[in-house]
Amino acid sequence: MSREDASSSGAGSGSGGAAIPYDYNSNTNKNERSANHNNPPMFNGDPEMFSWWKTKMYSHIMGMDDELWDILEEGVGDLNLDEEGAALDRKAHTTEQKKIYKKHHMIRGILVAALPHKEYLKTSDKSTTKAMFTSLCSLYEGNKKVREAKATIIVHQYELFRMKEDESIETMHSRFQTLVSGLQILKKSYVASDHVNKILRSLPAKWRPKVTAIEEAKDLNALSVEDFISSLKCHEIGLNEHEPIKKPKSIALK
Repeated sequence: MSREDASSSGAGSGSGGAAIPYDYNSNTNKNERSANHNNPPMFNGDPEMFSWWKTKMYSHIMGMDDELWDILEEGVGDLNLDEEGAALDRKAHTTEQKKIYKKHHMIRGILVAALPHKEYLKTSDKSTTKAMFTSLCSLYEGNKKVREAKATIIVHQYELFRMKEDESIETMHSRFQTLVSGLQILKKSYVASDHVNKILRSLPAKWRPKVTAIEEAKDLNALSVEDFISSLKCHEIGLNEHEPIKKPKSIALK
């Protein structure tokens, strides 16, 4: 064996020859990262969690390929599919149709993987991913009339919102945010200045001096809800510090 052959045969071995560095960013690690990235958020079938799951699915899919979400919302155009989403004339597809068909099955696979079997069965008769997703949204969010009825109720609750006398700012804000989230889901969202003004009007009488100070010192249209709530919390600490401690009533025994 020549020196050149010996040199090449010894490369990368434990004895002799130059060691070939291992690329830890490729092969298995790359596949593992891809697998982890492609794991969609699971929906557990709880109606209260549907909107949260829908938001997570949007971020997950858009992070992969925005065209996948377009297919989820807009469908597959003139592709002729059977009940399981398979093309009836796949070999006759144009180049563009083949691309759409492939991406349709990518997003269909993601959606199916995100559903437990009992939830999948509710949409398994739908040929397109759009039809499956629309069916889920209709089931858990209701049709247009149901959503409008829900929105009317939440708007009414928003307008009547008041902070309770014995309630902390943290608890009040948590209740308020639940209403705001419901309005956003139903496409009845308000701007930040609406929320600031609403909370100001909802505060009990003991907060009146603070309300007046904020109205005089701040531009309510430029004040964020976070800064506003932080200001209220600081004032709340002062109120609690100076509030007299209530003594328990003694019961006289005869």
